[in-house]
Amino acid sequence: MTNSLADGRVYDLLVVGGGPAGAATAYWAATHGLDTLVVERKEFPRDKTCGDGLTPRAVHQLEEMGLGSRLEEYHRFDGLRAIAHGRTLEMAWPDHPTYPTYGYVVRRCELDAFVADHAVGAGATLLQGTEAVRPIDPPPGSPDGAIGGALVLDKASGTEHRLRARHVVVADGANSRFGRTLGTERDRAYPMGMAIRGYFESPLHDDPWIESSLDVRDRHGNAMPGYGWIFPVGNGTINVGIGLLSTFRDYKDINTSHMFEEFARTLPEHWQIDPTRPIAPPTGGRLPMAGSVGPKAGPNWLVVGDAAGAVNPFNGEGIDYAYETGRLAASLIAEATARNDDALLSRYPDLLDEEYGLYFKVARLFSKVIGNPTLVRELTRVGMRSRPLMEWALRIMANLLRDEERGTAEAAYSAIAGVVRLVPDRLVDA
Repeated sequence: MTNSLADGRVYDLLVVGGGPAGAATAYWAATHGLDTLVVERKEFPRDKTCGDGLTPRAVHQLEEMGLGSRLEEYHRFDGLRAIAHGRTLEMAWPDHPTYPTYGYVVRRCELDAFVADHAVGAGATLLQGTEAVRPIDPPPGSPDGAIGGALVLDKASGTEHRLRARHVVVADGANSRFGRTLGTERDRAYPMGMAIRGYFESPLHDDPWIESSLDVRDRHGNAMPGYGWIFPVGNGTINVGIGLLSTFRDYKDINTSHMFEEFARTLPEHWQIDPTRPIAPPTGGRLPMAGSVGPKAGPNWLVVGDAAGAVNPFNGEGIDYAYETGRLAASLIAEATARNDDALLSRYPDLLDEEYGLYFKVARLFSKVIGNPTLVRELTRVGMRSRPLMEWALRIMANLLRDEERGTAEAAYSAIAGVVRLVPDRLVDA
């Protein structure tokens, strides 16, 4: 990976952030022939708070980038094991014409490094340990709101550099510092996610199922908010975590460390962990969801991935949407460059809305429902008694519905979507 600075050069594209969204943007931009520079404020490998699970949508994007053989080095899983109310259901990923029927668990310290390296292999330049501090002014005559690149800080030397670019993509994550300098902010009416995870040694580290606990209770049998997950990593360890949404009434008062400890102590016995001995202290974070951050486009810049709030409220999944939004942004910028027409970038928010708008609207309504613990318990109690119902829920929550089919799951989703179309946004977000 490259780690050198060059002032004076004008790049076609500057990508701020080298995580999933930034690396995907850089890869696809480079394959389009754009002179692409990525700045990442940390050094790879670096860890991130994440479940480490790659669902079929994420696997599809990585395979599209030519990384299928690299994924085969990691633990593959076949679907989801759901546990609630004393019942267990193992559900394979559904057949889909676009997405595979398998996923992988890859620790982010490895995943992000090799995807970024792949972007470099495609022709992008990567500067690690380099923080984009603020935008710099564009050339005279540029439209209002355009930027000319970024002032960046080389953290090793402490020196600043002005990196010029015709286009900029903001991909610096959920707490986007660079995005805020451009005026992006989260719509607080939308749900926010909160999660904490850690790793434990387990003999079931290569189990073929990821596991979700839908009825989380402490050692005394008291219901806890949120849902828990256990993802086998395949290297002797499992990723254990618990998350909840801001729609839960007492969200701000939750002690996530205590919640994590209680969840670890009540893990099903088959995982055979020592809950008092995580491999390292657990880490947590917050995620804006459902496309809640905007604006997502300026005259010559776009916002992608977590920085745009592109996270699924149904399950907290963001890696696949990071790859997808990065690919879309790169394609638009390549087209704008080829036509010498940056006005094309204004299509980006509409394209996102076309792809995710209705789905995220349904998810926002759902997030309000699951903010009611009593209602959640009843929904999961009913659901766990019906495999078809739970398989339908898996399709929806993983965003794996088949548009052309008219099966039970698709018809049910269409009915929900039809109702949601009639609900004004102000009521969804009330």
